[in-house]
Amino acid sequence: MSVSPQKIRILGAGVAGLTAAYEFAAAGQTVEIVERQAGPGLGCSYFAGGMLAPWCEAESAPPLVIEWGLEGLAFWSETLKLAKINGSLLVAPARDRADLVRFSRRTSGFEWLDADGIAVREPHLAGRFDRALFFPGEAHLDPREAIAKLAERLREFARVSFRFNTAAEDATEPTDWIIDCRGFAAKDGLADLRGVKGEMLVIKTSEVSFERPVQLLHPRHPVYVVPRGDGRFMVGATAIENEERPRVTARSVLELLSAVYALHPAFGEAEIVETGADLRPAFPDNLPRLRREGRTIFLNGLYRHGFLLAPALARRAVAVALKNETFPEVMDANPRQRQSA
Repeated sequence: MSVSPQKIRILGAGVAGLTAAYEFAAAGQTVEIVERQAGPGLGCSYFAGGMLAPWCEAESAPPLVIEWGLEGLAFWSETLKLAKINGSLLVAPARDRADLVRFSRRTSGFEWLDADGIAVREPHLAGRFDRALFFPGEAHLDPREAIAKLAERLREFARVSFRFNTAAEDATEPTDWIIDCRGFAAKDGLADLRGVKGEMLVIKTSEVSFERPVQLLHPRHPVYVVPRGDGRFMVGATAIENEERPRVTARSVLELLSAVYALHPAFGEAEIVETGADLRPAFPDNLPRLRREGRTIFLNGLYRHGFLLAPALARRAVAVALKNETFPEVMDANPRQRQSA
């Protein structure tokens, strides 16, 4: 006996919403994506770095982020083939060598490189650093391009529809499940959600080229530089504990530019083509959540791991809705009690 597909309403068309839509559609469900913006990926996802670096994250993140991050890496590089596994590079000035060693003790999946090894992988860093950590299994993507292509893929499913320029409260038609992926906008239903502001720059230069993301380990201003093609680099990102309206401050611009200049002086002549900021949604422990309240599942709290963790959370949201599975590591036993604590 065949069972009719359930109707799933996804609130939010950022990376969390689109990956959830993909997993529900792949499971044969009818999916409606509701987004208040005019198109997909115009919120927090628009300013993401696009690094898929689960081994690097092990330095400061709990094991869940690494384990589920590997699922995200496979989703973008194998399932959708939108990311290229080309490794990532972590360098530090000679005076900060101890910090590089400390970083290596907290993670895995890397190779130590000497000056020659650095020059082979990133010729424009030749002679600038004498030691580095190379993570060969990591990848990166252009978030805006990835969102656009994922949206195109979703339109290929017969049972997927989009409703843009539509607020969540305006989508009132009956549905079997609501998957709330609105990020910080879902604070009206998640009292313990907080916003962490992230600021970024996009610069352009013909003087430097990288094949992979390069992170500079710096005691005051750590920075990552992600190549975006055509001489463009995304430089990020700050993590400021406030919920003010998204704006880029002069201090943050100075810090990011100072750090990228330390990476390579030629960046000092680069053109600043874009600045941007938005609020990353996070819970107190910086781990994501799947919270079920009736027929609504909140998928939120991806913090700065949006592209890395969204695929794993999306798969588990499908398992919760369609198979009644539970995942204690990200599902609160009594969310109302925790929110009022």
